[in-house]
Amino acid sequence: MAEAANQRVAYFNGQYLPEGEIRIPFRDRGFLYGDGAFDMTRTFGGEIFKLREHIERLYRSLKALRIDAGLAPEEMMEITREVVRRNTHFLSEATDYWVAQRISRGVAAVGDEGWDEDGATVIVECLPLPLKARASYYRDGVDVVLSPVRRTAPDVLTPRAKTLNYLNLISANMAASQPEPNSTDPDNRYTVLLDVNGNLAEGLGANLFLVMDGECLTPREQFVLPGVSRETTMDLAHEIDIPMIEKDLDLHDAYNADEIFLTSTSLCIVPVKSFCGAAVGSGAVPGPVTKRLSDAYVELVDFDFVAQYLRHLD
Repeated sequence: MAEAANQRVAYFNGQYLPEGEIRIPFRDRGFLYGDGAFDMTRTFGGEIFKLREHIERLYRSLKALRIDAGLAPEEMMEITREVVRRNTHFLSEATDYWVAQRISRGVAAVGDEGWDEDGATVIVECLPLPLKARASYYRDGVDVVLSPVRRTAPDVLTPRAKTLNYLNLISANMAASQPEPNSTDPDNRYTVLLDVNGNLAEGLGANLFLVMDGECLTPREQFVLPGVSRETTMDLAHEIDIPMIEKDLDLHDAYNADEIFLTSTSLCIVPVKSFCGAAVGSGAVPGPVTKRLSDAYVELVDFDFVAQYLRHLD
């Protein structure tokens, strides 16, 4: 099939199709119940970042949910590479992709619909990173706000699996809808949740780090989704001799931190300038430890993602 000149191509249950041609039955359990898992990486200059690590995490999520994707991890990796290849012509020097695998348990068919779908629904797709919308994060830093909604407890639904049901995090964002009094730009706000014990957890798609007395601290993995960018940052910290500690962290720690930063697939490392309206540390954006880690990240991926974001400022 000839690929559409003006439409991205995605993989859907064995076929590569223009996005607009993909149809998911309304009885798919992903739609009905959020019953599935996904993972997401990004490209740097069109090259996929740590695909194997993301696919391994995806399959850990699927195993926890007892979903069989019907594809081996190596097949999922090859499909992902092919999806990016078929969409590379849409990229420019100033753009890059989010790259996602989305798997549901499949159709919950009654039996009389006449649908042929059987087994898991598998979609692999890519979409442009919101570089322009987030460019100011790297110039000004991020204002972190706290949501009254707690992160799902591990004994309710493990936060370590990246599931299609994102309502916990979405609800947290909606509950923290009012800007903090000292926030200079409501578009730079990022919501963070507490865990069930009242300790700092994570935000929607982002892990949290504090810097105190030269040490880098981050919440324990049991209570958060362990991001690949989080793991990358922790590895880099060890390589450049920055002490890295996983531990329970509370609001007192955040208010007294010298620096705070977030990590995520799309942002990599982004500095935080305020926490619940209180300025972080000296106010430097980024702080010296954050800058060292960000520079190490740039060197690792051989791509200046900070400059890529800043390029989109007006």
